[in-house]
Amino acid sequence: MARIDDYQHAREIAVEALSRETLAAISRRSGYETADAAAGALVIPFLDRTYRLEYPGLRFSDGLKAEAEVPLQEQVLILHYLLGAEAGLPSQDWVAYREIAGASFYFSAFVKRAIEPLKKVFGRNAAAFRNAAAALGGQAIPAGDAGFELRVFPQVAVQFILWEGDEEFGAEANILFNQGIEGRLSPEDIAWLAGMVVYRMIALSR
Repeated sequence: MARIDDYQHAREIAVEALSRETLAAISRRSGYETADAAAGALVIPFLDRTYRLEYPGLRFSDGLKAEAEVPLQEQVLILHYLLGAEAGLPSQDWVAYREIAGASFYFSAFVKRAIEPLKKVFGRNAAAFRNAAAALGGQAIPAGDAGFELRVFPQVAVQFILWEGDEEFGAEANILFNQGIEGRLSPEDIAWLAGMVVYRMIALSR
């Protein structure tokens, strides 16, 4: 389990690397828009919140609630995406987590953080899953008993698929990623990302 100082160190490394680029270059490569010509900031929609990333300095604030704290783990994930982003839209080819290069080491963590909570909370309540996914802007897809595709970053899309369980069979779930995600995020980041989305859906379902 990563410690708070690990995230702080990861943030410092990412900030140092991004500070060598111009705001225009980061915006163009990542797909995020600048706040305005003079503001020196990126506008970053993330799940059900919208963040503002100041430049230079690369400090985060909540675009709607300036006093709200932006979770450090989310900051690191967004900064890592900004570092790895390449201009272009997400691929429409999909891969399972196991198929991502280097993901085998983190597979058990991925299952624990994302797959198991998804099944446990929504396995017998696909309606709640549909409502929570829709609240995050997910688009329904024809898969499982309920399936949604969510554009988490401009170049990163994730599909969440659920098969409801009953007295005889347990629930099943799958999470797929657009091919090429491994070039933009590390396997560890991808596992954290999937878990973040699932837990945000759980929070919205309560």
